[in-house]
Parts: sequence; C-alpha cells; structure tokens
Amino acid sequence: MIIAIDGPAASGKSTTAKLVAEKLNIIYLDTGAMYRTVTLQLLRSNVNFDNTYKVSTILDNMIIDMYDYNGKIVVKLNNEDVSELIRSTDVTKHVSEVSSLSEVRKSMVAMQREIGNKSDCVVEGRDIGTIVFPNAEYKFYIVADIKMRAQRRLKEQEQIGIIKSLEDVMSDLKVRDHKDSNRDNSPLRKANDAVQIDTSNLSIDEQVNFIINHIKNNMSEENKNELTIEEEEVTITDFSNDSDSTDDLPLVNVDEKEDNTASTIEIDYLNPKLFEDVRTINIDDLVSSTDESSVKDEVKDQYLGSISDISENQVLSGRVIGMNEKDILIDIGFKSEGMIDRAEFPEDAIPEKGDQIEVYLEYLEDRNGNLVLSKEKADFMRSWKEIRKYYDSGEIFSCRIVKRIKGGMIVDINGLPGFLPGSQIDVRPIKDFDNYLDKDIEVRVVKLNEARKNIVVSHKVIIEDTLQEKRDEFLSEIEIGQIIEGRVKNITDFGVFIDLGGLDGLLHITDLSWGRVNHPSEIVELDETITVKIIDYDESKQRVSLGLKQLMPHPWENVEDTYPIGSKVKGKIVSLTNYGAFVELEAGVEGLIHVSEMSWTRHIKNASEIYTIDEEVNAEVLAIDKGDRKISLGVKQLEPDPWDQIEEKYIVGSVQKGKIINITQFGVFVELDDGIEGLIHVSDLSWTKIIRHPKEVMQKDQDLEVSVIEVSRDKRKIALGLKQLTDDPWPELINKYETGKKVSGEIIKILDKGIILQLEQDIEGIIPFGKRASKGRKEKLSNFKSGDELNGLVMEVKPDEKKIVIYNEDFSDANNSSSKGDVQEYLSEQDEPAAQKIEIPDELSEESPDEEKTK
Repeated sequence: MIIAIDGPAASGKSTTAKLVAEKLNIIYLDTGAMYRTVTLQLLRSNVNFDNTYKVSTILDNMIIDMYDYNGKIVVKLNNEDVSELIRSTDVTKHVSEVSSLSEVRKSMVAMQREIGNKSDCVVEGRDIGTIVFPNAEYKFYIVADIKMRAQRRLKEQEQIGIIKSLEDVMSDLKVRDHKDSNRDNSPLRKANDAVQIDTSNLSIDEQVNFIINHIKNNMSEENKNELTIEEEEVTITDFSNDSDSTDDLPLVNVDEKEDNTASTIEIDYLNPKLFEDVRTINIDDLVSSTDESSVKDEVKDQYLGSISDISENQVLSGRVIGMNEKDILIDIGFKSEGMIDRAEFPEDAIPEKGDQIEVYLEYLEDRNGNLVLSKEKADFMRSWKEIRKYYDSGEIFSCRIVKRIKGGMIVDINGLPGFLPGSQIDVRPIKDFDNYLDKDIEVRVVKLNEARKNIVVSHKVIIEDTLQEKRDEFLSEIEIGQIIEGRVKNITDFGVFIDLGGLDGLLHITDLSWGRVNHPSEIVELDETITVKIIDYDESKQRVSLGLKQLMPHPWENVEDTYPIGSKVKGKIVSLTNYGAFVELEAGVEGLIHVSEMSWTRHIKNASEIYTIDEEVNAEVLAIDKGDRKISLGVKQLEPDPWDQIEEKYIVGSVQKGKIINITQFGVFVELDDGIEGLIHVSDLSWTKIIRHPKEVMQKDQDLEVSVIEVSRDKRKIALGLKQLTDDPWPELINKYETGKKVSGEIIKILDKGIILQLEQDIEGIIPFGKRASKGRKEKLSNFKSGDELNGLVMEVKPDEKKIVIYNEDFSDANNSSSKGDVQEYLSEQDEPAAQKIEIPDELSEESPDEEKTK
C-alpha cells in the first residue's frame, strides 16, 4: 500500500506524512530530504549543474540512508549524519533547481519506486502522486493559504537560526511555487484522482485523522484486518526467497570507486509474499478464564508436555502423511499437522506419502488455529547455514551468474541469490558484463549480513591472492635497467599503468617519449602489450617506475652532426610565445625561431601573427648550444635581405610614393614597399604651420608622395619629408615681415606668458609678456578672447621656430627699447624654442603611440 501526499512548499506535507506513517506503523519515505541530500553533495563537489556527466557520476557514488531515531528522521550521506546540514540556507536556495535536473529526477524516482514497491509506505513530495507513484492506492494533495504557509516556514527557519521577515518568506514561497509549477521535469500539479485538503484552518491532528479515516473508509475488509495500528506489537522475521519476479529483486545500493576498491553494498532480500507477521503466543490465552487456578495450571502442563521441544522459527523434520492438488499435509510430532503449498516444491521433486522432509515452523497457530510450515524457508535456512560456513572459513566455491543488475551481477548460491559487484569480478575493468551471464565462477564470501540476509561475494580477491604470490616473486628478482614486457592496464592524464604480471608499474608521461606528449593515449592503447625499461623501484612501497623513451638513444647526442650550422631544416610548430615559435625537428629536438628572425622588414610583436600550432615550416640553423639543448633557427635567412640594396633603391632627394600605415605624436610611418617603411617627423610636415599632432593633417591609409631625406642601411631607417616637396618660404617671409612692420592677426590662444596670433600663410606670431607686469594687463586681457583681432609690431622673425615675435604696447612692460630685451630674455629662459613652449596647450601633452591608437 502506497499513500502519496503531494503539495506546494510549506503546506505541511512532511509533518503530516510522518504522523500518518506512525499511526499506521508503516514506513515514512522523506523524498524532500533525499533531494536536499543530493543538493548538499552537488554543492560540496562544486559541480556545474549543467554538467550532466559529472552530476551522473556523483549520483552513482552516493549512498543515502534514512531511519527514524526516537521520533526524528536521521539522514546519512555516505555514512555521515547530514540531518541538519540539508536544512541550511544554501541547500534550500538550490534544492528546487537540483530537483528539476533530469539526471537527479531519474535517479531519485528509481530509488523511491524501488523502496515503495517493497513495502507499505507513506511518501510525500511535489510529484509523488503524478510521476513517481501514479498508481498509488491513496493520493492526497495538501494546500494552504500563502500567509499560513509562510508562518509555518518562518517557525522552521527560526529553529535553525535563520531570521527573516514574514514578507520575505512569502516572497520566497511565491518564487518557489512558480519554479516548481513551471519546471520542465515533473512540474508540481494535483493528480486527477487525488483528494485535496486545505490545511489553512486545520491542526496537524485534524489533517492526520482525516487521511487515516479516508483510508479506512475506502479499503477492503481484508486490508482493514491487516492494517497494523501503532499500539500493537509485531515481530518480523527476515528470510529470503529466490524468485523470478522483478518485484522480488534485491534493492542494491552500490558505491563503486574508480580504483576498483571494495564496494559498499546494501541488499534487502525481504520478500513480502513469503513472510507474514509472527505473533507472540501467550499460553494463558489457550485456556478459558476461570477462578480455579489448579484447572488452569493442569491445562498449561498438558499443553507444554504435548509440544515438547517444538517452538517457532526453527527447522524440523516432518513426515508426509497426505496431500491433495493444492497442499501437502506434514506431521512434525505436534498436536496438529501442518499444511505446505505444493507450489513450494519443484514440479519434479514433489514428495510422496511417508517421505521425511525438512520444514520450517513459522507459527504454532495462525488466526484459524492451523500449524504453519514452509519448505522454502527450510531450504533457505539450510543454504544460509552452508553460506555462513563458507564465510567463516574463507572457503572458495563455485556458483552461477544468473542475472545482471545495476552495479554488478546476481549469483545463485545453493538456491540463494548473492551479489557480485562489478568491481569484484576482475582486477581489470569489465567492458561487457553480459559475457559473464549463465557462467560458473569461483568466488569467496566477503560480506555477510545476518540481519538483512545480505550475501556479497568476490572473484577479484581470489585473483589478487594469486597475484600477490607473483608480485612477491617479481620483486625478489627485479633490477633497475631490466627490460620487460607488460600490458597497458589504465591510461590517465599523467601516465600509464602497466600490468607486469602481478604488479603494476607507472610509466609517467615524461618517460613516454623524448619529444612532447600532450596525452599518453597518443603513444599507447589500452590492453596493448609494450616493452619497457625499469628505471626505479621502491621495494617497501612496491612501486615500480618504468620508461619507454629510455629504450632509444637521446636525440641530442649527435645533434651537431645532424643539424650543422647553416643547414636548411624542416619542422612542425609545437609552441607559440610572444617572443618566438618552437619548432620540433624530431622527437626530443626543438629549435626556436625568434620574432626578430622571422622577417627582414616586418616588425613582428608576437609569433602567432604569422604562425599556427602544427604548421610545418622551413628554417635555417643559426646556432647550437648543446649544453643547454638550444637551437636557434631563422626564417628570414632563406630570402635575400632587401636592405642590402636600400641606398641604391631609395636615393636621397628622390620623390617616392607610399601609404600611411601608422600615426604617432612624433611623426607618420609611410610604407614605401612591402615591409619597407620610412618616417616623416612631425617637424618635416610643414614649413610654416605648427602641427601639434600629425593626425591634424594626416589620415591612416592615406596615399601620398614624399621626399627621401636620409637612408641608413645599418640602422635600417629611412627619413622622409613632406615639406621638402616645396621650397622653403622663410627667406621671403623674413623680407616680408621686416622689423617694425605693423601686422595683425586672429587670436589663437591666450597663455600665461603671451598671446599667440594666426598670421598669413599659416604663420603664428607671439606677443610675449615681459617679466614686469604692467598695470591693468589682466583688465585688458579680459576684453579679448580667441578669434578677436589684435595688432602689433614685428620685433623678430624666427624661421627655426616657425614664429614671428610681435610687440604690443598694451601688453608690454615698457614703451622703450627694454621691451625687446625682455622678450629675448623670456625666450632664452626656455629649454626648447619659446614659440613651441607657448603654443602647445596642456591637453596635448605627449602621448604614447598606443594611447594615440586607442584614441
């Protein structure tokens, strides 16, 4: 009988389900705790919930145990008590998300169904009646007002130290309801045949009584009689039966490790079809109630004398005294005979009248006063006794593999099922379990649980005993440098484990080849037989280190003869860095092509600009350092150096065409030919215009003509000019702007030490302020702004500075010849030409080429 209780979070499902189970004296299966336990383990493992493979792996290696201890449900994860941890805020936050994962749902649903199909239970959750147990005999859907649910949840959280407001809890529940109702896997909804209970105004007792009364009112009379109330004391006797029915299969929880260590096994062989409740017989109930104690004592003595040493739960010898088509009548020397169903005997082994057989005495009297016997249980007890002998003595025996289940195989041991874990079949991983079906195998009992009647066997321990003998023999003969054969047993990221015949050796990834190895699978295959060399061993720890590359000579021994300097070589790019590319010439021999050796003309910042991994390249050997095992290679050496003829190709004074490829604050780089660049300095852009940054007049990718100013083959530099394409206008400008000539211009900028004017022909003039501040200068300056016209007299022409110094009486300190002296003094104080110091504004301070590119 399965009682399914569904409903939203904080509706009271767990408390109600637990009390119903207690009242009916049946199992309470807390599915919420199961999901919380899975959530805790996933959070501990720090796994991405979207990683299906890792989630499945974690689920396969979990063991969840739950039991009632003094009225409290104890939850254990891999034997650790996590009853409190699974109620933490972090688990609560993620449990809904974890519950929606398909891998988690499948695993939990399978486990819940397996438990529920074995015994009567009360199960609660959010999809119990719709997904997990759609055929449950009784379904209830508990709901409650959101505020009432929030108050309940608030009390629960306060008990574990979580302080929140009622509004926050209500908000959390609304979000949780939305997620549960709209998730893709098993959304929360009421089953069509479920009874809905609104618990907003009901106490827990009222909810529980309603459910129990509903069950009693709707069950058959036969089931009512079998329903056990909590006040009755019942004794359960555990036995087993080997049945072909899938309902009778053992519940197996297997925790298998990748290293093939012994697994933790739990098997429940309890078969509800075979085992009935055993009642405790009270002799006083066999006599009538009377006031005469002597009569009562006499009856007791007669009864006790008749049954001799016969008692329940033991194997006895009985004689067949009769049979019909359904039952066989057995006499065991008791006051009455017992009946055994013919179905308990094989068709070809039905006993005949007068045969002596062993039977198991279950009850001296059942409800109808009949003696209850069992042939199957007698056979079980006899077989179990023999298996216990195997276990105590460690005896090796043969059994047949009859069935494959999750985690391993079921074997037939004298009619009883035993569990052979997958990790205990062989010392090596099993690829195809089906190859072992219906075959005999030698095993040893490694675990025996009397209470649960669990039998766990192993074939691996027998193999290991044999291997230990070989291992001891191998270690006594082992020598460093010895060459032996072995089988590839396992491949990992860091190396290969080799079976040497009783002992495993490690072939580290660095000892596979003299060359680079990304993964051992590039060199060896699983189950491959290879020849290796013993390079080290630790007898105390029984560890053996192996080498494969040591079977071949080191490639650097004759590297100078193989790759002489100046020779042309071919190799494969195996690594790229910002300073160069590493080329594998052969296994274990690599050379470096530095970025400076990749091109005669290009400025390469990173090798990845022109090369890719695994690309084949040709190069020339430039140098060899055998001591440090370094080879310098060059690629540009395979082609002639274009700079050898650079002075003949680009004659000073010639006009060339090019394209701007980069602009910096100090100048413009112009590509004249493929990889040949020249620089136009900012001072060579214009004769007269002061250019603060080349980007004011130039654009990237602009085509233009330039004049060659200077060529240096040694320095690999070409200086170019743009202004040199025209004549220098300053000789004429000196005559035009003679001293004392009145000029006017537009104010470009007003600085602390002078005013800059824009004159004709892109020439700038400067009106410098003297050292002695004239009265009213600030007041006069306030009347001017950029763009206003201002007059003055030419004091001096400075072609080198592209400036004309102008005198203005309103902004000079004196009206006599000392003014000119002040100007000269002002200019001489500057580290650089005064005109440039004045005309460069603060916001155009020097920028790096990278900053300019960013802008």
